[in-house]
Amino acid sequence: MMKFLVMVMFMMFLCLKQKMFWMVQNTMMLMAFMFMCLFINITNFCNLSYMLGCDMISYGLILLSIWISFLMIMASENLLKSKFYEKFFLLNVIVLLMMLYLTFSTMNLFMFYLFFEASLIPTLVLIIGWGYQPERIQAGLYLLFYTLFASLPLLLGIFYIYNDMKCMMMYFMKLYDYSYFFLYISMILAFLVKMPMYFVHLWLPKAHVEAPISGSMILAAIMLKLGGYGLLRIMIILQKIGLKMNFIWVIISLIGGFYISLKCFCQIDIKSLIAYSSVCHMSIVIGGIMTMNYWGFLGSYLLMISHGLCSSGMFCLSNINYERLSSRSLFLNRGLMNFMPSMSLWWFLLLSSNMAAPPSLSLVGEISLINSLISWSWLTMIMLMMISFFSAGYSLYLYSYTQHGKFNISVYSFYTGVSREYLILMLHWVPLNILVMKIDFSMLWF
Repeated sequence: MMKFLVMVMFMMFLCLKQKMFWMVQNTMMLMAFMFMCLFINITNFCNLSYMLGCDMISYGLILLSIWISFLMIMASENLLKSKFYEKFFLLNVIVLLMMLYLTFSTMNLFMFYLFFEASLIPTLVLIIGWGYQPERIQAGLYLLFYTLFASLPLLLGIFYIYNDMKCMMMYFMKLYDYSYFFLYISMILAFLVKMPMYFVHLWLPKAHVEAPISGSMILAAIMLKLGGYGLLRIMIILQKIGLKMNFIWVIISLIGGFYISLKCFCQIDIKSLIAYSSVCHMSIVIGGIMTMNYWGFLGSYLLMISHGLCSSGMFCLSNINYERLSSRSLFLNRGLMNFMPSMSLWWFLLLSSNMAAPPSLSLVGEISLINSLISWSWLTMIMLMMISFFSAGYSLYLYSYTQHGKFNISVYSFYTGVSREYLILMLHWVPLNILVMKIDFSMLWF
């Protein structure tokens, strides 16, 4: 695991040279393919080195981080054209990738906390440095304070566990089982805010709307998954109290997911709608993890991977529209099928994956989660039906509203997609639908 970290660290020097924008992107792409060739033992921690290790959960999320990082650079060609601090941008993306790599691969609980928090800083710099509107400062503060407010109790909880166990290795945590209420709340609150759960989700739509395309992609694809990853790791030591208390989070998540899916129909900003749909998907993931059964853990992992690819691709599409029309308003983005019929196909493909249509990975993830939640309590069926139905509803609403109808008369000059944009969308959609072929590999990791 150390060799990839060293590779990322040495990539920083590439940023300092002139005309290295695409070189960095190509190196990241090479790194993604090298990481794919890594031997992975799906039942245990493997590739151990200097407190770093990798199991199935880490492997999928690290690979997703590297994959999305090079797609972020590809999507940000405008920075290169306008010469807007592109070297600093590359450095920022590489630092962010390094923090995420360390978060997912470290086996030490305290180091996990450290890098979990450190990944916030490059994201904040992305939003404040390259965002579009002046409100980006407010969005950055929302992101910072929501996350930091919930993270201090987590740090105290980690210190308490260390005092008791005299060890911080995640692998040995399965030998312990705590049933203290305050420890339980302090350990999971930070991850619920990061997911985000309903009631503490307000930072996410704000951050997404103000972030540049690269910021939106990394927020949707990886930052939300930090919370899910943390919960999957930490639930092992909170089993006894989890059986008593977890129903609270399942109820909040499912009812919140239903409210949020209704709220998607009220949005007039494309990015805002996609951001709220992310909250809706993550609410089912929280429900699945909190049931603490095999199907729940499995489905939440699969849905996190598929949502990362799908949501990131949709933000790319909204940015492609924004670059043409200089607006993300649904009232102005009308009848785009007349201008970009081939982009209309990509909208359809990604939105169908968003509503969990076959053969996407989202379908397998949602089936596992529905199985998990209904076996936990049949009453969850009502909310799951609503969420699934409205999820398809807002996806169709977004597609039909942007692609069909009478186009805006003020759009007098326009050009269709370029090969770089089609490649980005292809690299989002193909893994999302090809990974279904290796579903047995993902289903055996537990």
